[in-house]
Amino acid sequence: MKVLVMGGTRFNGLALVHELVRHGHDVTIFNRGQTEAQLPRGVRRLYGDRTDHDGMREVFADEEFDAIQDISGYTPEDVEIMVDIFRGRTGHYIFASSTVIYAATKVLPIRESSPVDGTDRQSQYGLDKLACEAILLREHRQHGFPATIVPFSMVFGPHNIIPVREQRMFSRLLQGRPVMIPGDGTTLSQIGHVDDEASALRMLMMQPQTYGKRYNLTGRDYWSDEGYVDTFADILGVEADKVFIPAETMDAVYDGQIPLDDDPEEPGNFGAVTAPASQRNLPYLQQMIQRLAPYIHRWNESTVFSIERLRRDIGWEPAYTFRTAVEQTYEWYRAEGLHESLEFDWSWEDRLLARLRAS
Repeated sequence: MKVLVMGGTRFNGLALVHELVRHGHDVTIFNRGQTEAQLPRGVRRLYGDRTDHDGMREVFADEEFDAIQDISGYTPEDVEIMVDIFRGRTGHYIFASSTVIYAATKVLPIRESSPVDGTDRQSQYGLDKLACEAILLREHRQHGFPATIVPFSMVFGPHNIIPVREQRMFSRLLQGRPVMIPGDGTTLSQIGHVDDEASALRMLMMQPQTYGKRYNLTGRDYWSDEGYVDTFADILGVEADKVFIPAETMDAVYDGQIPLDDDPEEPGNFGAVTAPASQRNLPYLQQMIQRLAPYIHRWNESTVFSIERLRRDIGWEPAYTFRTAVEQTYEWYRAEGLHESLEFDWSWEDRLLARLRAS
């Protein structure tokens, strides 16, 4: 199958390119050429800027693809130009969305039919993903454009470009630092391994039953905050120094009453449309233990997603458990020497730990 991957040199896209080549597909990637990557032999690389629409029309003037995997589409303009160029020139367009689009809910798991959040709580990133989805669903309904939407949820694995997730936890535990756990540690979350994500995207291609639908893509396992720490510690062979943050303190941190940065007067917005000063703490909350969209889901709200639609419609199953995902990612982390070279700012953690110990 002739496949175009928009992106293809970083984390999600790179894993997908390797997956497609392993299964015999003819792969072309399109990006700005600013990221070095070890691409499989035979991958064709086209260069361009997605914001340069005239340039894109020129690059793709004579191109047709069986399937397009759009891993780097973030704005409505990104999607509109792709639809305009490839209407009638591709058999399937798969768009990578995000589970940040979903509203907070007490009814779990979150399914593709669950409410989304387009309010002023949502980040600009999430609003743009919702706008992209709306364009594709409209094009499918009105013109039969063969689009499938795939929201990813906290992708995990080697080469993650967000090091404050699993890589920060590896480093924290190896350094023997205290690990702060929100509340009683029972809040549930979920990750999906980058290779499982790639296999699902491959299996979706040219499956007509998926056109015009949204498919949540994440792992099979759920973990509690304490279970996350315990799993990491067990795999690293260390004893975690667990510090449970009382619920009332977590509420105060979440609401901004206890600032975590070293410049409380500097406003933060974390990408939100309208951002109260309390949101300057939200990036720090994501660094304690992986947390999806804290600007929507409060610190003690579980975020668990159903992947049943994906299983049912294409027969996909995740290969990784949570534990094996951590094991494989830790092997990469060590092999890359990140246990020796990676550095993090621990100052905000130290300030909060000092406050906890003084109370």
